[in-house]
Amino acid sequence: MNRFLLPLGIFGLLVVVLVIGIRHSPEKGIIASPLIGRSAPEFSLPALMQPGGTVSTASFKGRWYLLNVWGTWCGECRNEHAMLLRIKENGAVPLVGLDWKDDDAQAQAWLAQLGNPYESIGADRSGRVAIDYGVYGAPETFLINPQGIVVFKQVGAITEEVWTGQILPRVKGQGSR
Repeated sequence: MNRFLLPLGIFGLLVVVLVIGIRHSPEKGIIASPLIGRSAPEFSLPALMQPGGTVSTASFKGRWYLLNVWGTWCGECRNEHAMLLRIKENGAVPLVGLDWKDDDAQAQAWLAQLGNPYESIGADRSGRVAIDYGVYGAPETFLINPQGIVVFKQVGAITEEVWTGQILPRVKGQGSR
């Protein structure tokens, strides 16, 4: 019995240290992206809403834009949609959609029903572009500056707080923080 006390005690101490470290971590809940401060991966995809057309990162060089990864199969994307429509109305920054591993007809019907907040939408049917961006799950949104550098990544839905506290100040201040 004594031979188990020392390993059990060390394990207990390790658990306590980890719990204290996690609770005091200033960045808990934040998933840092290795893309922050680097060039956004380039892509050219079929345009979801314009048959035969393409959506390319090259067409957005020279201006700020939000790349929003979504899909009709994503419940949180539906919850985020009203906020995306408000962002479009605001006009501060265009939204580019990346429809991730989705059925084109379902995505088009979804946008017809809920409204289309996107300036353009690329159909990432294979998921390759999402992989290049390091997407964990939808929704995820990347703020990209006029030089094509990723300056912010939001994992999860964009809320009013994220929009006014994280995204809009970067766009309005023209900063690349």
